[in-house]
Amino acid sequence: MAQELILDAQTDSAKNWAFWLYVAHAVSFFFSLGAFSIIPLLFNYSKRDGTRGTFIESHHSWMIRSFWWYVLWVVVGAALFVTFFGIPAAIVVWGVAWIWKAYRLIRGWVTLNQNQPI
Repeated sequence: MAQELILDAQTDSAKNWAFWLYVAHAVSFFFSLGAFSIIPLLFNYSKRDGTRGTFIESHHSWMIRSFWWYVLWVVVGAALFVTFFGIPAAIVVWGVAWIWKAYRLIRGWVTLNQNQPI
């Protein structure tokens, strides 16, 4: 028998914020390859403290880590791209980073909708 989890108003509001931040990260990711993700990232940092001790805190941390690791791999790809022989490697690095970031967004969003920490 399935049980339904009922969230209090504050937790429900924080969950809604996290949901929309996942959406904002995804829109930025798909339309600007993450260049505009700095805006939802700032909201992640500002909202994380208000969710201490809830499952939503882990989602803010997940999005923050996802952003910074993605930036790292984009920079690694850019460093490879500046050399002629590194261009194929840069394309592979960027492709893998793109797939990894998409996976992180989807997995986080699904887990949030299941009311579970990530």
